[in-house]
Amino acid sequence: LRRFLIVNEHKNLPYPEGTAAAQLLIAADAGGDRAKQVFQGLGVGAAYKALLGLAKLWPEEVAFRLPVIPKGEIGMEPTPALIGVGYILGYRVSAIMVAGGLLSWLCLIPLIAHFGAGLTGPLFPQPEVGGLLISEMSPGQIWSNYVRYVGAGAVATAGVIAVVRNIPIMISSLRVAVGGLTRGGGSDLGGRLGRDLPPAFVFGGAGAVVLFLALTPHVIGVGGSIGLRLLAALCVAVFSFVFVTVSARIVGLMGVTSNPTSGMAIVTLLGTATLFYALGWTDAAGKAAVLTIGTVVCVAASIGGDMSQDLKCGFLIGATPARQQVAELAGVVGCAFMISAAVYLLGTQYEYGGKDFPAPQATLMKTVIEGVLSANLPWGLVLTGAVLALMASLLGAPGLAFAVGVYLPLSAMTPVFVGGCLRALAERRAEAAGHDVESSTERGVLLGSGLIAGEGLTGVAIALWAFLSGARPAGLGISYGPYVGEIISLAAFSVLGWLLVRVSKQE
Repeated sequence: LRRFLIVNEHKNLPYPEGTAAAQLLIAADAGGDRAKQVFQGLGVGAAYKALLGLAKLWPEEVAFRLPVIPKGEIGMEPTPALIGVGYILGYRVSAIMVAGGLLSWLCLIPLIAHFGAGLTGPLFPQPEVGGLLISEMSPGQIWSNYVRYVGAGAVATAGVIAVVRNIPIMISSLRVAVGGLTRGGGSDLGGRLGRDLPPAFVFGGAGAVVLFLALTPHVIGVGGSIGLRLLAALCVAVFSFVFVTVSARIVGLMGVTSNPTSGMAIVTLLGTATLFYALGWTDAAGKAAVLTIGTVVCVAASIGGDMSQDLKCGFLIGATPARQQVAELAGVVGCAFMISAAVYLLGTQYEYGGKDFPAPQATLMKTVIEGVLSANLPWGLVLTGAVLALMASLLGAPGLAFAVGVYLPLSAMTPVFVGGCLRALAERRAEAAGHDVESSTERGVLLGSGLIAGEGLTGVAIALWAFLSGARPAGLGISYGPYVGEIISLAAFSVLGWLLVRVSKQE
């Protein structure tokens, strides 16, 4: 897909993190003003994340309840990375994303709270015994128990629409790959800069994965028949190809942080669980097979999105794609063992699904699998989300951007929207002053790239610290009065916005 999504769609798919990484490398090599802006953002982002994640001088998320609207709430995660992503994306995409979030938190949640306030028993999919009443739920709990299914349906439908629209790209990529097979080598589009790994290697690797899953009893569908494992392995191949394409387009538009891999996993679980239910494979082996399919597809979509960012970075700095791809494979193989070890260690220290390790996504996957195989899933909520995504597409809006906004918390969308608004402000001021719009916004993009990288690097350092010490950073233990911490958090976030505006105004 690299030729079509990275090269041919270069002007339409910005790939924010890949562009940020390229800007860092280019600035470090060029020096001067470009390097100053990027590394200024790098320092500010790192310092901000340290004060937020280590010292905990202010809350990581602020939320304000709204009057009149039942359980209406507006929240924000005021972080450098999200405002930087929003600046790189621009106003339109960020506005569509926050529109989806507003629909969830200021429309769907209040409606559920209003009509469910008088219920005397739990509402499905809450269990009849021990479940919470809607009147007892917080806005976040209503979102988690009900609206998230709507978001999953929206992401699923938008993903299907994206797949249908991308069928020509898929066919073209397969045609190029098959052509490479007949030539016996990798695609060579434009010499070194267009040289990918040989298609025979790509198809052979995918075939090896399918055979391994089908022929290894203890990997997929434990205790199941060879027919079950073979069908499951074919589902892995089909869904992975589809959702790697969708994932690569999503991160190209909105960045890795907005990649709804769990939503794609839910779509996979819905599709395969429905197929298994029709075939009567509803026992423990069928559940294990469905879970494994979802796991592999989720990992494939996640890595596909991340790899497309890397290839975008390589495209911008003039790397050889084939060498990048070899390095990617080596990194994936090495990380697989390290991640498995980390998950195993966490599992021995914490109870998955418990208070210290709630694992909400895993709980949602479990609910989907058991709901479909036992014919007990809230399809009304899922199909409601499907209609919303269809309406967004009919109105000409990017369906995936809107669906991601519905599915993810509003608090993650609002800082992205702020960054998009600042980008629009910078463009209008540059036009009014007669300055070059591209050069004005480029300075903001450089600073935003630094903010993303600075927060990311510090976040990795904090995670490593927590892993080695066995506990999350406790911070300085500062406590504030009502709304004082939120005001400090918004004030610090405003400084980030002021920096972006100031850099964009420089001539």
